[in-house]
Amino acid sequence: MVKIKDLRAMTIDELEGRLLECKKEQANLRIQQATGQLQNTSNIRKVRREVAQINTLITERKKNS
Repeated sequence: MVKIKDLRAMTIDELEGRLLECKKEQANLRIQQATGQLQNTSNIRKVRREVAQINTLITERKKNS
């Protein structure tokens, strides 16, 4: 999980790349949960929050550009 300070330092392209990684991780966590292999369920919430933060930053930057 990346801190918001580090996300703000990234460019839009880097943010979009990180967003893709997070969505893949989110899908992987969902599969693990469905098969009963997921040990720490709080990871789902952390990844979902990071996706929301990245989407918010991308939207802010596109509006200001």
